[in-house]
Amino acid sequence: MYTALTATSLTLENHLENCFVSTTGLAPFFDTNVGGNMEVSLHTPQEMSEQQNEGLSVWLYRVVRDEDFLNRPPLRITDTQLQRIPLPVRLHYLITPIINTTNLIAGPELEQTIIGKVLQVFHDHPLLRGGELQGDLSGTGVEIRVRLEPLGLEEITRVWDALEASYQLSVSYEVSVIEIHSAREPENIVPVDVVVPEYGVIVE
Repeated sequence: MYTALTATSLTLENHLENCFVSTTGLAPFFDTNVGGNMEVSLHTPQEMSEQQNEGLSVWLYRVVRDEDFLNRPPLRITDTQLQRIPLPVRLHYLITPIINTTNLIAGPELEQTIIGKVLQVFHDHPLLRGGELQGDLSGTGVEIRVRLEPLGLEEITRVWDALEASYQLSVSYEVSVIEIHSAREPENIVPVDVVVPEYGVIVE
């Protein structure tokens, strides 16, 4: 399905928000039932800052084709039909706490607390599946694997340069493997009924 990217992002967003709301130290900031006004958002850090929104930016900044899974053969769905394999991709997310430090004295401390919680969540629970899946992935057998991705100084600088923003405390996660299914109809093939061996004579 072509909506797999959106569904994956919604799954990460929902999972993190649920974890924040259930964490004593972060619930006052994220739980609207107790007056919290922070959110987990799929917007870029720059967009959240410009809109004066606070919380956590979970921004999908890169989509890469997975070469290993791409080499799989077509799927035989019947004796006479082949289905084109899905396009396997890896998703890269920049996760950034957005805190309005002009209104919050403990801004840096809260930023580090939020990042620490993100690291803990995905360290303890790197596989999302079943009832945790959101959007069009809900009810499927898909498994979303989340891995902390170390970025070098040059790589992270390029990301923030693309945002035209100053560097902020952030981490990058890779999510794999997400499949984009083909919209093509299955290809009809002619099955091989009998294999006739060929004989040759070796002349010395």
